[in-house]
Amino acid sequence: MNRVDRVNRMDRVIGTVVGSAVGDALGAPFEFREPGVYTTQFPDGVGEMCGGGGWDPGEATDDTQMAVLVGESLLERNGLDLPDIFGRFQRWAADEPKDIGLQTEDVLTNGSPWDLAAPLHFRITGRAAGNGSVMRASTSAVYFAGAGREATMAAARRIAALTHGDRAAWEGTAILHELVRAALDGADPLTAVPPTLQLVDADHRAGWAKVLAADWHPDEATEFNGAVWPCLGSALWALRTTASYEESVAAAIDLGGDTDTVAAVTGMLAGAVYGIGAIPTRWLEPLHVPLPGYGGRVLRLAELTWLAEALEP
Repeated sequence: MNRVDRVNRMDRVIGTVVGSAVGDALGAPFEFREPGVYTTQFPDGVGEMCGGGGWDPGEATDDTQMAVLVGESLLERNGLDLPDIFGRFQRWAADEPKDIGLQTEDVLTNGSPWDLAAPLHFRITGRAAGNGSVMRASTSAVYFAGAGREATMAAARRIAALTHGDRAAWEGTAILHELVRAALDGADPLTAVPPTLQLVDADHRAGWAKVLAADWHPDEATEFNGAVWPCLGSALWALRTTASYEESVAAAIDLGGDTDTVAAVTGMLAGAVYGIGAIPTRWLEPLHVPLPGYGGRVLRLAELTWLAEALEP
């Protein structure tokens, strides 16, 4: 893919983490609104961090907050410590963040141990295939990229399973990890889809192949894009049908619905493809990530950049 030939790996690494945060913050004010909302707001195509819907301009949501918690755990624990990640999630949830998914909130606050809370929720409700595991995957995707395809996909499944008992969410997060890995290596993540699907659980492979197909369109989704399948499928569609970071996240937001998370996942992939240099400065300057439960910490571009660089294997 010639559009990434001149982007170095560290630019892609930073682009992955920061690009996801930017998509999150840009999409947050449009959440649960109708398709075309971005074009209506910015008919000239030059979108701004406008704020709204309870969000300040440039303020990232739970998507990025949880990604930061995962990344900091990986660094401080020198690898994957699932109880530690779960504990960080619990501390964050206890401080009543502005936005937290209903499923995630129940898993983190129902009092069950870290390895039983998500399975218990799934057994009771039968519903655990939301997009809450893919939305936070930027930091772990960078951290495990150097370990290779099977290792990064395995780590993704284990982190996803902390809050999502449905294997569909595990497999979606594993796919996303691998597509980011491919992009960081300079490959086209779109061409990496077929070989990645071969490592997806057999019971879930056909479903994922359908929404990740080259001719799939978000209008064909049978679930709201708060579900993991259309969320990741829409992100791939946005990447496939545009030619820049800015265009891809705009296309994602214009789909309406769960705009912050669809744009966060799109921004993650587009950031890995195009690099940090492709993200408009007007979006980077107001970007900030409040971290409930952690003493009023607020991460900005410098802190997110440091985190991304530290996670690079």
